[in-house]
Amino acid sequence: MRKDFTERLLRGLYSGALYLLTPVTVYHLIWRGFRFAEYFQRWNERFGRYERKPGPADIWLHAVSVGEVNAAAPVVEALRRARPDLRWVVTTITPTGSARVAALWGDSVEHVYAPYDLPGAVGRFLDHYRPAIGLVMETELWPNLLFGCQDRHVPTYILNGRLSARSLRGYSVLRPLISRTLRTLRRVAAQSEADARRFVVLGADPEQVRDIGNLKFDVRVPEGLDAFVAGFRENVGQRPVWIAASTHEDEEPAVLAIHRQLRRQWPALLLLWAPRHPERFARVQEAAEAAGLRTATRRGQRWPGADTDVFVIDTLGELSSFYACADVAFVGGSLQPIGGHNLLEPAAVGTPAVTGPHLHNFVEITKLLKEAGAVIVGQDAPAVATGLERLLADPVERRRMADNGRALVEHGRGALARTLAMIAPDLPPAVD
Repeated sequence: MRKDFTERLLRGLYSGALYLLTPVTVYHLIWRGFRFAEYFQRWNERFGRYERKPGPADIWLHAVSVGEVNAAAPVVEALRRARPDLRWVVTTITPTGSARVAALWGDSVEHVYAPYDLPGAVGRFLDHYRPAIGLVMETELWPNLLFGCQDRHVPTYILNGRLSARSLRGYSVLRPLISRTLRTLRRVAAQSEADARRFVVLGADPEQVRDIGNLKFDVRVPEGLDAFVAGFRENVGQRPVWIAASTHEDEEPAVLAIHRQLRRQWPALLLLWAPRHPERFARVQEAAEAAGLRTATRRGQRWPGADTDVFVIDTLGELSSFYACADVAFVGGSLQPIGGHNLLEPAAVGTPAVTGPHLHNFVEITKLLKEAGAVIVGQDAPAVATGLERLLADPVERRRMADNGRALVEHGRGALARTLAMIAPDLPPAVD
């Protein structure tokens, strides 16, 4: 009885705080909307209100944004091949995540924005779609949403669970509630043994947690990659090429400074630039042009021209293909305390990578890549420039790092099969 009362009290206090913060949430949506217009659209979904008639979903998948959607893709595609009868609803938080869902699966899955973690919004979402099973990517521990699944007897899993030491400290304020939230889950499929331990420290039952491995190792190499690279090289020739991928606003001046430095030694050097967020596409184009660099965009022309200095990749879903076009990659989110981005993507297509020091979201992957000699970690922007310079000057080292990276990715595959086996008992039975 006391346990039930404590749980209700914690949920009530949490929900009350969220309701009080709702005006701030709306303000944030408006602020983001001025930078990226898609945030002005489909607000009804964020509050659990839908225009379409309700219909049960066999599988609900939640993936915050592009990275989580990409990590989930092997699971979704494997299940869709094995069970084409299953109906999917996929939720994201960001418009870029929504666009990635559409690019991967079109109308074959339904996409809506995830409801805010308000009891009413969560209840309307779950009552509308009535999922048979819930699959939540990485570390989305929303108490009302997960308690709502438990209340409706929806078996729910955390897939590719990631919990950094920093996130563990951040959750500590809400630990009495979060620990109870974790107990609502059927399983937590952790990316690594260290992630599994931290979930247990946060309050998960050790029997719930499995070290499954990282789904990002099961990254799929894009179809037609060789033809894509051949088309790229047909236009740019044998010019040296580097890519700055998933960069954030505060990293942009460093990217331009590095490019200027590298061009002193390689005047024909081409920069492929893929900002992390679409609202930065136009900004980085303007910044490159203001720096006196001849700039083109993927939407403006299919390939860089012979005189292009900077080519902005202002599309979604093509990053892996452009990684393969580059001689060397810089992976952003790492020169400022963002936590880094997926270093396995360039490794999978054979492109050696250089990154900054802020990698707390990818500690295990970085450790494995460093041990394999497949990545260079620079402690600041000048060190990143030095790493890029070293690789551009040494094709033998580039090939060695590329081979090591591909071998590591191949060796790490297998989390997909283990994940599918884990969730299989809770999938709806096949219809004859």
